[in-house]
Amino acid sequence: MDIATLVDRAARRFGDRIAVEGPDAAGSWQQLSFAALGERVARLAVGLRRLGLEPGDRVLDLQTNSTTYLETDLAIRAAGLVRVALNHRLHPDDWARIAADCRATTLIHDVRFSGDVVGLAADMEHVLVVGVTGDDAARAGGPSSCLETLLDTPAPAAPFSSEADALCGLHYSSGTTGHPKGAQRTHRNWLAGTINMTHDVLGGPPSETDVYCHAGPITHTSGLFVLPFLVAGARQLIMPKWDPERFADAVTRHGVTHTAVVPTMVSRLLALADDTLGPLRDRMKMLGYAGAPMPTEVIRAAHERITANLVQYYGLVEAIPPVTVLDAADHARGLAGEPDLLASAGRTALGVELRVVDSAGQSLPEGEVGEVITRGDHVMRGYWNGSGRTDLGKAVVDGWLHTGDLGRMDNAGRLWLVDRVGDMIITGGYNVYPREVEDVVAEVPGVSQVAVLGVTDPDWGQRVVALYTGEPDVGEDAVISHCRARLASYKRPKQAIRVEAFPLNSTQKIAKKVLRERLERGEEVASWTG
Repeated sequence: MDIATLVDRAARRFGDRIAVEGPDAAGSWQQLSFAALGERVARLAVGLRRLGLEPGDRVLDLQTNSTTYLETDLAIRAAGLVRVALNHRLHPDDWARIAADCRATTLIHDVRFSGDVVGLAADMEHVLVVGVTGDDAARAGGPSSCLETLLDTPAPAAPFSSEADALCGLHYSSGTTGHPKGAQRTHRNWLAGTINMTHDVLGGPPSETDVYCHAGPITHTSGLFVLPFLVAGARQLIMPKWDPERFADAVTRHGVTHTAVVPTMVSRLLALADDTLGPLRDRMKMLGYAGAPMPTEVIRAAHERITANLVQYYGLVEAIPPVTVLDAADHARGLAGEPDLLASAGRTALGVELRVVDSAGQSLPEGEVGEVITRGDHVMRGYWNGSGRTDLGKAVVDGWLHTGDLGRMDNAGRLWLVDRVGDMIITGGYNVYPREVEDVVAEVPGVSQVAVLGVTDPDWGQRVVALYTGEPDVGEDAVISHCRARLASYKRPKQAIRVEAFPLNSTQKIAKKVLRERLERGEEVASWTG
């Protein structure tokens, strides 16, 4: 099974039913049936191949959310090509490094990035501009042409065919621990992710009346829901960017039933008034979240004010999510009197194997902390071009992906993620897992976000420092006092510093590497604004 077959199957099965709606790349509202989406994807796929591209060629795709972006996402892979999504939040130098690493020959980009990709486009054989007319593209000079011209290509009698293990995507890490590395994803990987997502996160195939809202970037967690809703014949709504008020309005206006976000987006949604959030409580069948821990009080507020159907899932660039899932029932149990459950990443998804091992690769008993490893069709084929060869040598052993995440398991098969191997703090010879300290600091009333890290110390090797955002009257003494009552002495922060805002990386996670560098340089941190 491949992507082209899935798109063609949905087009034939669901016909005139609405598949996707939202603004196209030019900003005009567009509504496409499954039949129309299937035909446009097929025409774009043929058009790309007629440019001279061959199966396995890499195509850079740089766009923000639009119906056109969803079309190109599917068309590149349906053509047997390899889609390399460029995160628009990265620096152009990062785009150039990715392009050089994967040796891309083709760039598709949103017209709004025309000024940013001049250097990148100069090295491409083909540059396709999205959201402009052919005349506009011609005026851009160089090899540029209008993506819409590819739609003049006649639709093929049958879709292209790719082997299940053929490469169809390169997904680069956010680069917070060095230059990004490209994880190779195959058609088989995506099918496995679709099955796992449908079975464990959605709890079964969506119905004809369900609507998924792409409230976050399709390049990230939201893109995991494209295929599950496509193959089920359910509708997808695309928002060009995250806006909590517009999302709340979309729930009522468009009948949104499902979405997935990162925790910072949940916090911004909760800032809305109760009368604005009221319709969500009645309509939302699922609010998924991933990418970072969510404090218990935020979970409780979301459960009470947004929806009781909260689902958390865990995965990696190298292993298509979900690897594990904490479902709505576990959320309800956690809030009803088993709070430890809310810190769990849940149980393994349908097609996933998972173990916790020591440094020698031996399985550890329940409750002991070790590295999380996973095996299954959701795991990448490997890193592109041997990129990050040392990491690769440590990452895949006998078919098992070593994630670099530290965790423990209970007797019910639930996983608790403790921290990243590289984030662990060693102070006075003791190991401190930042996640544990962050959870305690987050309990302090008025604290919003927390980042705990180790900073070089002449006496202890490293000292524990807690940075947090929150109400102005939450002082260092309150945080330190709370930690003194809840943590062993060696785990307690030596400093607790309130900041105005955290710097975020390209996936909207707190950029701990930046924080650590600033602290090591001795910067005054209280005035940081991100």
